[in-house]
Amino acid sequence: MKIKNLIFLITLSLFIFAVSCKENSTKKQNEADSTKLTINEYPEVIKNAVIYEVNIRQYTPEGTFNAFVEHIPRLKELGIDILWIMPVFPVGEKNRKGELGSYYAVKDYTAVNPEFGTKEDFANLVKVAHENDMLVILDWVANHTAWDNKWITEHPEWFTQDEQENIMAPVDDWTDVADLNYDNAEMRAEMIKSLKYWVEEFDVDGYRCDVAMMVPTDFWEQARTELEKIKPLFMLAESETDDLMKSAFDMNYSWELLHLTQEVAKGLKNATDLADYLNRDAQRFPQEVLRMTFTSNHDENSWNGTVFERYPNSYKTFAVLTFVVPGMPLIYSGQEACLDKKLAFFYKDTIEWKNCEMTDLYKDLIKLKDENQALWNGESGDELTFANFEKNDDILAFIRQKDENKVLSIFNLSDNETEVVFVDETVYGKYLNYFTGAEIEINAEINKFKIDPWDYWILIKK
Repeated sequence: MKIKNLIFLITLSLFIFAVSCKENSTKKQNEADSTKLTINEYPEVIKNAVIYEVNIRQYTPEGTFNAFVEHIPRLKELGIDILWIMPVFPVGEKNRKGELGSYYAVKDYTAVNPEFGTKEDFANLVKVAHENDMLVILDWVANHTAWDNKWITEHPEWFTQDEQENIMAPVDDWTDVADLNYDNAEMRAEMIKSLKYWVEEFDVDGYRCDVAMMVPTDFWEQARTELEKIKPLFMLAESETDDLMKSAFDMNYSWELLHLTQEVAKGLKNATDLADYLNRDAQRFPQEVLRMTFTSNHDENSWNGTVFERYPNSYKTFAVLTFVVPGMPLIYSGQEACLDKKLAFFYKDTIEWKNCEMTDLYKDLIKLKDENQALWNGESGDELTFANFEKNDDILAFIRQKDENKVLSIFNLSDNETEVVFVDETVYGKYLNYFTGAEIEINAEINKFKIDPWDYWILIKK
């Protein structure tokens, strides 16, 4: 009995010691993990999603929710997974710019712009989108309001004021909006209440947050925590600020990629510069942080020009690039119809809908992404590995591989025909050119290929 007791005591001591070690190990691991990004669980559809920005005002001659709903089946056929709806709120009239004003001058956070329709119409839009397996994220303007938002008169302390207690604009040129004061806890609570309203009442699936970097990160983190109590959401930040991605947002803008590709298109930068950027970006953001890749959006189109102006010989080239580099591609309203004008921002300016070369290209690109897991988003896909070739500043070539699925992308980012010469076996194998259907083999003897100006080869390993 004594021996049994001794054995029991020894066993108990060893067990307590093991548990203690495990707890200490877990504590250390948790402390280490606390420095890492802690991205929320986003909806399953995100794994290979393509996002589409909807400009309700300009989408149809009517400029209404109901008129847009008629386009949802077409967008479903195109392959769109997420609808980002530009702000739907009433637009302020005081200090309004232009005839119709800016969507981003919000007069009431819990109402809809009567020019677009009713709340029932918006609810139907969300319902139809969900029936077509699309998420709906709503554009949210948390940094500022219109000058005739009721908060101005009811709670002037909710706004940033100068020494004379005059409410201020957030930026000198933004004369149609007033800056909110995030030092005020009551305002923060009301903003979160308004965010919850659209999720609870209309079942929206998340938010694209305007100038997110101009609002304190801790507010976004608090808001995300409260919103997630309702349902899992998808959150997009108009920002490239690192700390916003720790727990508040799932995806941010790849603004630097946009600007760099435009410089490459003008001959001011080259493929090597672009490769350097992609390498830096992969080191800056972990794979689970989604990067939105794009060649246009409402800002770029309205203020800087169409893709045909900004990418005169290469608009298709860079559209393809946005689908094969890591990230979630964005299509802006009308891009799939070869939108060839700058849409007026403060006036009515309807998109002309037609089938064109970009219609089929975008359909093919979405199919490419869907069918090749290596190109999926975040950790569902693969990171990028650069292919080895003889130095050529006009060539960008990289591999993405997930299990047996391997995609080799080759771009000539210049106005000249050039040659790529591969120098190691990482690219060896038999491929199918996704766009031409041609079979291509790369090996030690067949490793030199001529690439036409601005051409792109997307090769799928057989």
